Amino acid sequence: MTGQKTFSFGAAMSLTVSALVALFAIAWAFRPSVDDMPYLKIAGGGFVYNYRLSEVFYGFTAQVARPLETGSIIEAAFEDPQGGPSHVVRQRVGTETDRYALRSPGIRGVQAGHSYRVAVRILDRQGEQELWRKTLRFKSQISDKMIAEKPLTIGPGYALNPAR
Repeated sequence: MTGQKTFSFGAAMSLTVSALVALFAIAWAFRPSVDDMPYLKIAGGGFVYNYRLSEVFYGFTAQVARPLETGSIIEAAFEDPQGGPSHVVRQRVGTETDRYALRSPGIRGVQAGHSYRVAVRILDRQGEQELWRKTLRFKSQISDKMIAEKPLTIGPGYALNPAR
């Protein structure tokens, strides 16, 4: 049995560790850069018509896709369908969730098929420096002319509104 080489357990472990280190280095070199990712991923959005309360609003849901400092501000400027100034809504980023839903206040003047703009920005904790921005567009399939001027019902149940 002379001339036959034996492969020791230590040599096998050394070869395995070397291969894993090389694979890790390759994966690390080709990983996507966090700097190229957007801060938010928009999960969805659109118009909501609450016939019972005679309310129309629109909004969106976003998930944090890139680390944000706690206290950073998500700001959304919703276009006013009646042509007034945009409705600006702000939400601070916290540690309790990575999903945020922002919505306009109640609006009127929505036209079917018209595209309404929402300017989304991420601001630092002080609200001074803009970190990211994106423009969204939402289109309603129906007009708000179907919504009554006053709520149809009042209270927690379905009691008819006497003011109607």
